[in-house]
Amino acid sequence: MKNIPFFNYSALFQENSQELTKIFKNVSSRGAFIMQDDLVQFEENLAKYTNVKYAVGVANATDALQLLLIAGGISSGDEVIFCSHTMVATASAIAFTGATPVPVDVDKDHMIDVNSIEAAITPKTKAIMPTQLNGRMSNMDEILRIAKKYNLQIYEDSAQALGAKFKGKSAGSFGIGGCISFYPAKVLGCFGDGGAVLTNNKDIYNRIKLLRDHGRGEDGNVSIWGYNSRLDNLQAAILNFFFQTYDKTIKRRRAIATLYHENLKGLKSIYLPPPPESKGNHFDIYQNYEIEANRRDELKEYLVNNGIGTLLQWGGKAVHEFRELGFTQSLPYTENVMRNSLMLPLNMTITDDDVKYIANIIWKFYNAKN
Repeated sequence: MKNIPFFNYSALFQENSQELTKIFKNVSSRGAFIMQDDLVQFEENLAKYTNVKYAVGVANATDALQLLLIAGGISSGDEVIFCSHTMVATASAIAFTGATPVPVDVDKDHMIDVNSIEAAITPKTKAIMPTQLNGRMSNMDEILRIAKKYNLQIYEDSAQALGAKFKGKSAGSFGIGGCISFYPAKVLGCFGDGGAVLTNNKDIYNRIKLLRDHGRGEDGNVSIWGYNSRLDNLQAAILNFFFQTYDKTIKRRRAIATLYHENLKGLKSIYLPPPPESKGNHFDIYQNYEIEANRRDELKEYLVNNGIGTLLQWGGKAVHEFRELGFTQSLPYTENVMRNSLMLPLNMTITDDDVKYIANIIWKFYNAKN
């Protein structure tokens, strides 16, 4: 029996321990801990990679979303539409501006259901926030069309989508701007929390630079009320290191997703995510490989008993199901997705043989049940 954890956190360091130790010694010996050259270099690399004008490193992706919303003018009395199939942080970023998060349904590809957006629009609606989930992007053509029709802003929760594209355009480069997460399990992860804001708007860029550092400008003057949300310089240096091979990382993840698809596509008891496209509108980076499965909980237990780690995204609840937060909406399709979804291991430590083993165990489970 194999032992395949869902994610091997210690391997992040172990596989590159010599290079990462050098980075730690270099940054530490320079005393370069807060907003130094490593951060500037990473922000420049990130902006260039995503083909946006500006990138700002912040403490985490939740802060990135909240600061972006504030910089864009979202405030008390506004409503922001988002997909309930996301982490609660998407909604909390909206709530902490004073605005009201309005959840809508998910579509079959686990992106926001664009057909549900218009029905949720009210006179108070100020913006749409699609979550570019699992390394895939939403149908941005339709979202842009709706936003233009109703004069709404667009903010992207692109925490899981660095490098993902829709019709050749990068996640986080649409609308007012987007956010990226560098949580350790992300495709590009650091050794703690980290995030960034992407934008093409110079005013938004300048405002977020103030907001992340107590409202303080480069001259030391404090011109607005701000926060303490800076991406640590050491984390930026680590991200610069991993960024050097990021395209190879994405290529490998797409290969793993292809292998999953080839080995599971004939199994009628599960619903697979879209396979990698060689041509088409979507370029997916496969942050996660999230399936829908009949008898999901039984399958999860069977996989664990065969040495395979899995994960229920966000504990198996959509945001609107946290009723204590004041949500009253009923979204049956989203709820059904959440009851059946399961994430399989997809990271840089699993091998082709691991994927084939996982697929074989899944086939055995359903063959035994039929």
